[in-house]
Amino acid sequence: MTEKSAIKKFWKFIWESNSIWSWILSLVLVFVVIMGIFFPALRLILSTPLPMVVIESGSMEHASPFDQWYESCNWYSEHNITKDEIKNWNFYNGLYKGDIMIVQGQKEYKKGDVIIFKAQQTKPIIHRIISADEKYSTKGDNNCYQLPQELSIEKEQIIGKAVARIPALGWVKLIGADMLSIFKIQK
Repeated sequence: MTEKSAIKKFWKFIWESNSIWSWILSLVLVFVVIMGIFFPALRLILSTPLPMVVIESGSMEHASPFDQWYESCNWYSEHNITKDEIKNWNFYNGLYKGDIMIVQGQKEYKKGDVIIFKAQQTKPIIHRIISADEKYSTKGDNNCYQLPQELSIEKEQIIGKAVARIPALGWVKLIGADMLSIFKIQK
């Protein structure tokens, strides 16, 4: 068998066969391409070790239209952050559980940026910078308070800034993780 015919046979097996083995091999190949090529390329291009993040909580959600959301939590007005200032921020209408955020490393971060940072917990936090002096301070848009780990963030803790949003596609991961946790509990 020549090399060309072997490649054709393999290609036909992957794309035209409906056997369980072709499905398994296809899934393995997809996994290898995503983990071995796609994500490393994204890490390099976006200058961050975590180029995509799924939002796993509702801390950045806005349950009401912008003006109602702003009025519902006095925190912003108490800290001299106006509606007009917020309207100039990226993602000022909030982010939602299940959204996938594209993350890019930056040299500098500013007030209003949505950042992903490491805190004293297992998963990184994705919240908005509300103060950028020598250290950074963040807050979840849906929180009317700041968490203790948000009050003093070093630049070295920051993984990157959210630069784009893919709505709701992250639910695939969230549902899959929930299903896996059910199996772990039952063992």
